[in-house]
Amino acid sequence: MNRNPILEVKDLEVEFGKGKNRFKAVDGVSFNIYKGETFGLVGESGSGKTTIGRAIIRLNEVSNGEIIFEGEDISGKLSREKERNVKKNIQMIFQDPMASLNERAKVDYIISEGLLNLNKKKSKKEINKEVHNALLNVGLLPEFASRFPHEFSGGQRQRIGIARSLIMEPKFIIADEPISALDVSIRAQVLNLLLELQKRKKLTYLFIAHDLSVVKFITDRVAVIYKGKIVEMAPTEKLFKNPLHPYTISLISAIPLPDPIREKNKRLKIYDSKIHNYIENPPKWIEIEPEHFVLANEMEITKYRKRLK
Repeated sequence: MNRNPILEVKDLEVEFGKGKNRFKAVDGVSFNIYKGETFGLVGESGSGKTTIGRAIIRLNEVSNGEIIFEGEDISGKLSREKERNVKKNIQMIFQDPMASLNERAKVDYIISEGLLNLNKKKSKKEINKEVHNALLNVGLLPEFASRFPHEFSGGQRQRIGIARSLIMEPKFIIADEPISALDVSIRAQVLNLLLELQKRKKLTYLFIAHDLSVVKFITDRVAVIYKGKIVEMAPTEKLFKNPLHPYTISLISAIPLPDPIREKNKRLKIYDSKIHNYIENPPKWIEIEPEHFVLANEMEITKYRKRLK
């Protein structure tokens, strides 16, 4: 894995609402994603993980902080040329394959729409060829191009969504829970496809999920987010071996076990944010061991260090 960051998120804040109803969905989030890696962003529904992904792709406005892609700040107003560059190089695979495709459009138009908008010099023959190749890349037949989305299964529709991203030849893809709406039987197929495409096309992924069993399989590093704040971040193996923050521990305890007897008898660890005395002893973001970061106050830092010995 290349240690040069392709994306840097610095003190990111995203707010919604107005006046008294205004609230922070993302509060001071910072992380780097390196070229060629799969970076996982994990948390329960409403934690802010999708909001971060949508801010990176410029669908959500940034209230404060910076998003730097390949050395350039993309979080504010951009020139038309820079906006085109971001749209080409950063793509998103959406969570729901049933809702993310235009039911009235044929597959060839759905896949080529971004290409048509950003590169109007290409001939129809060239675009058809690229659609043909994009379908082959995701394991679909080229003749599917003339069909409508309702003619496909959920897994096939998600492959169409992946093809729509790939045709732009991006460097960075945000995968927003790309398998959560799919049948269990085809989830592994889509994950293996993403891994295969990453190796072949040298892609970098931000993989957003709530299921840690999936994250363990596909990611190189993981950040755990709770109520808009990242509470722990580490290489995947290290995080699962030595989870420190109570919220991370609670998420890992919820991973289903393949043994029905062990699954029945296991005890879930419920996270209660009230256990933290953050008013009198505020937390700070600290590297507790090499590449392993955690949000903790002084008392917790001492406890975590003892646990790692």
